[in-house]
Amino acid sequence: MLLEALDGDETVVYRAAAASAQVQVEPVGRWFEAYIRRRNRNVSSSFQELEEEEESSEESADEEFQLEEYSMLRKLDPKDWKNQDHYAVLGLPHLRYKATQKQIKAAHKSIVLKHHPDKRKAAGEQIVEGDNDYFTCITKAVEILSDPVKRRAFDSVDPTFDNSVPSKSEGKENFFEGFAPVFERNARWSSKKHVPKLGTAESSFEEVDNFYSFWYNFDSWREFSYLDEEEKEKAECRDERRWIEKQNRASRAQRKKEEMNRIRTLVDTAYGCDPRIKKFKEEEKSRKESEKKAKAEAKKREQEEKERARRAELEAARLAKEKEEEEAKQAAQQAKKEKEIQKKAIKKERQKLRTMCKNWNYFADNEADSVKMMEEVEKLCDRLELTSLQSLNEELASGSKEENKAAVEKQVQEVNAQLQKEREAEIQARQAARSSEQASGGAGGGKGWNEEDLQLLIKAVNLFPAGTNARWEVIADYMNTHSTSGMKRTAKDVINKAKNLQRLDPVQKDEINRKAFEKFKKEHTSVPPSIDNAVPSERFDGK
Repeated sequence: MLLEALDGDETVVYRAAAASAQVQVEPVGRWFEAYIRRRNRNVSSSFQELEEEEESSEESADEEFQLEEYSMLRKLDPKDWKNQDHYAVLGLPHLRYKATQKQIKAAHKSIVLKHHPDKRKAAGEQIVEGDNDYFTCITKAVEILSDPVKRRAFDSVDPTFDNSVPSKSEGKENFFEGFAPVFERNARWSSKKHVPKLGTAESSFEEVDNFYSFWYNFDSWREFSYLDEEEKEKAECRDERRWIEKQNRASRAQRKKEEMNRIRTLVDTAYGCDPRIKKFKEEEKSRKESEKKAKAEAKKREQEEKERARRAELEAARLAKEKEEEEAKQAAQQAKKEKEIQKKAIKKERQKLRTMCKNWNYFADNEADSVKMMEEVEKLCDRLELTSLQSLNEELASGSKEENKAAVEKQVQEVNAQLQKEREAEIQARQAARSSEQASGGAGGGKGWNEEDLQLLIKAVNLFPAGTNARWEVIADYMNTHSTSGMKRTAKDVINKAKNLQRLDPVQKDEINRKAFEKFKKEHTSVPPSIDNAVPSERFDGK
């Protein structure tokens, strides 16, 4: 390659340059080491140079950093070391979680040279013996920040971190300036390295959707073990240690839940205030409306083409149908209106009846009679029709207390009599239904049942309760063995008859049980008493 000519000079070629030739060159020394490292990692030389540049920039940053003296260092309480700002103690409040281990070690070395008890003692300063000296706070700070696990726990509860979430009013006034720094600040808790940015007003739909999808599925590494109130190392036994661990886990879970709710509130607020979301929704709405409109217009044209040929034929039928529907609609509305009027009238008459009875204290002199009459009045309100209520109210409005009481009691008696008739009719219907069921299913598969067989069935059902293996076959065999009627019963016959007995009235069941008891008593009256002839036993005590 020719050298660049200086100002005022000219470049002159005296003869033709030789053709380029490819020469095999092998790296040696540190270049060979870099080549092997690139080959093993399968990266290019430019990538390695970029990494080396980043490492050199970090090293230069480590060399250039400055410590900030903590003014409250000497006033720190060693016993309250857990509530101190460890970065401020080491003089790194401006770096905090960005501080490297080299910077932490350098800061510790610098502060130890200045505040070590031996140094201060040699300078004539009064030193507190044991762990009560403030130098213990420096030791605890470097112990926490040098351990990656403990430092991660402390960084999770960084006292300088701003957990605030912008309000909706702040977000609507200045969305990007208000929310962008908040999301960048909270991105440090992400378990994933590449966190999408909030973007600008010109961001595409895919970028905005990717941003909110990431934050709605945000995976936070933030944990709150540093805030544990109890230390399990101080437990005196295993049970106490387990109890402390249980309490700490519950406390961490609660704080983690609150943290995720905070993140979700942040994302929800941003989503609700984001002008891009509103713009996208409006665009989507307009697109759908335009598609719907175009589809409706196409469908309309198609329908118009079809209807043009049939319009003349269907016009009369359509008009007749519309007229019929209108008449039906008006009739339905009229019926509904009349029903509403009647309903309101009944409600008004019921309220009127209650009010008049209440004004007369329900025609009672004590509370018990008043409550009873109140129930009867409610019964009248439920059972009487509109005309009956109106006539009763008119009678109550013009009569005296005794006349009104008599009128109400008369009406109550009529309603109670009607209710009694309805109950009797219902009971008769039930008895008729049971009689028909007994007549149809009581034969037990076409085989008659006498009283002895019924009593034997009841006895067998009690002898072989539910849960017996092949219960109904066993009951059928028992009846076939002990029955004197000579009828052979199957399991199906026994089941049908047992069901019929269950549907009997209590009176009929009591009658069957009474007959069974009388038969049992009759069979056992002839048994001679043998206990009276028993000879008392004698006891001999051997000595």
